Amino acid sequence: MKNNGSVNLKKLYLIRHAKSSWSNANLNDFDRPLNKRGHSNAPEMAQRLVDNDISFDLIVSSPANRAKTTAQYFLATLNLSPKQLTFNESIYEAGFGNLVSIIQSISNKVNSLALFGHNPTFTGFANKLCGTNIANVPTCGIVAIGIETTDWAKFYEAEAKLLFFDFPKNVV
Repeated sequence: MKNNGSVNLKKLYLIRHAKSSWSNANLNDFDRPLNKRGHSNAPEMAQRLVDNDISFDLIVSSPANRAKTTAQYFLATLNLSPKQLTFNESIYEAGFGNLVSIIQSISNKVNSLALFGHNPTFTGFANKLCGTNIANVPTCGIVAIGIETTDWAKFYEAEAKLLFFDFPKNVV
């Protein structure tokens, strides 16, 4: 799980929001908060990254409550600046093309990008990009992808490989 320091390798982290609460049936899906497990898994998973010297230059999150809260846990645990967190409404209920467009619009000064969002899009996107066969990215799961490019606008044409796949119940 160590970071590869190659300058020609952009790193993309797809992070599914932590476990959300379904206790209020009247609450809009967008507004669902994290449940108790979600509040413990998010800082735990962020700490795993810290323990492996992994951080992000930029976080782009779905503005849905559960994704936003998960991203904020990672921001705090990784000791990043609030300026390194942005929200993009296109991630909520995103299709494949939405994610491609978001990533292609990222500044090339960013070498390590984390997207916080939802399934089934994140699982399908990871599989298509890396040629992997992940059955499901569970809540608070992290898919790390190395992309052989210096230009986010051309990331989809570049060689992409799975660096690691981790999730809360993946105890090593």
